[in-house]
Amino acid sequence: MAIDHTRAPVLEALADYHRKGRLTFAPPGHKQARGADPAVREVLGDAVFLGDVLASGALDDRLTRGRVLERAEELMADAVHAEHTFFTTCGSSLSVKAAMLAVAGPHEKLLIGRDAHKSVVSGLILSGVEPVWVEPRWDAERRLAHPPSAAEFEAAFDAHPDAKGALITSPTPYGACADLREVAGVCHRRSVPLIVDEAWGAHLPFHPDLPSWAMDAGADICVTSIHKMGSGLEQGSVFHLQGGLVPADLLKTRADLLGTTSPSVLLYAGLDGWRRQMALRGEQLMGGALDLAADVRARIEKIDGMHVNDRDDFCGPGLAEDFDPLPGVIDIEALGITGYQAADWLREHRDVNVHLSDHRRIGAQITHGDDRETAGQLLAALEDLARAAPDLRPASRVEVPSPGELRMVQARLPRDAFFGPAEHVPLSEAAGRIAAEMITPYPPGIPAVLPGERLSEPVLRYLRTGLDSGMNLPDATDPGLETIRVLGRDAE
Repeated sequence: MAIDHTRAPVLEALADYHRKGRLTFAPPGHKQARGADPAVREVLGDAVFLGDVLASGALDDRLTRGRVLERAEELMADAVHAEHTFFTTCGSSLSVKAAMLAVAGPHEKLLIGRDAHKSVVSGLILSGVEPVWVEPRWDAERRLAHPPSAAEFEAAFDAHPDAKGALITSPTPYGACADLREVAGVCHRRSVPLIVDEAWGAHLPFHPDLPSWAMDAGADICVTSIHKMGSGLEQGSVFHLQGGLVPADLLKTRADLLGTTSPSVLLYAGLDGWRRQMALRGEQLMGGALDLAADVRARIEKIDGMHVNDRDDFCGPGLAEDFDPLPGVIDIEALGITGYQAADWLREHRDVNVHLSDHRRIGAQITHGDDRETAGQLLAALEDLARAAPDLRPASRVEVPSPGELRMVQARLPRDAFFGPAEHVPLSEAAGRIAAEMITPYPPGIPAVLPGERLSEPVLRYLRTGLDSGMNLPDATDPGLETIRVLGRDAE
């Protein structure tokens, strides 16, 4: 296919569908908004329904002979220097599972950074893959995890030479990046693939001042959420492939196993349009975002009690390899309040939503969709927060474990523990028992407890004090954390 990034095959096919006035006697049942509830149409607008057509049999013909989606994926692959790209409308939570299943199967080993997202753990539960956990690089002062080093993966492979590959998360939701080229080298010296969960890195290929991205660093599979730092709609995700260690048809088969048979053309259109936007104007747009972020960061530094984590905080010996400044992670410990309190106050009193929040930080990401006006609103809200902080109730203390206390022993495979016979015990009696559920502070979504881990008092205390302080634990079976689901005594 001739590469012409001014084209957008999905958007063009959708425009053609409307121009020809095609009449469909097939799903979706709203029939181009005509059957939708008037109140829904008023809130969403008819454009949403007009873009909601079948991918095959409407956007393309019954046998997809127009190759609409394939052409869009080929253009995306070219834009980001991949050999193959696959679109999915089920989010990167699906994409990363498909990548894992393409590399390892039931009872086979996969090296995984322990700072992985909960979707990776879900993949382990569904697949029966045996995780070999690779420790992140812990910043004990800031109580923060950075991606594991290449040396940690080297040691893990030496201990588990039968591992089928490795998975690393980079960037983290905090903007910390791994040395992907070195980690890929560790894998390739053993002729096994590297998967990169780069959900937070959709923007990285489009400006030279941003950290290197996975395909350029030599990774085999890269998973990217276009909705996080790009212009796609929520759940719009792509996974990219290069090299010969993972066959393209195998990866596609694994994705088909998990994906929907009713993909959203709306999401496809968002992915296609974002690729065209970035291919044509990406460096300009990302350059503007970087300049704006630099200004915002400098002005936040002048607010008493606030510090924006920067390269000097996150990078160095024993820490991250590189740093993305756009997530805008603000340490507010000096204000005497938690990130949970700050996030709630900003939403309630200034109608400003932030991304992540933890015991001492909030994340205010800047993208190419921001401008001086939105930045000004953010800064004004943060200044107001600093003034209001002394009047907020004293923050209850979150007892964050030390790095050594945070890691628990994986006593059973996640799949075996999750599906095994289980019981609920009081939290006060759970230490020493094997967890049969996943418990995840969210966002950013990195589980503190995995099925199969032997529970420890420091981690349980962290979750209890975190919940009391406003931590969100959406996947705990008991939302109040009075009890916890553990493997039955007979199964331990």
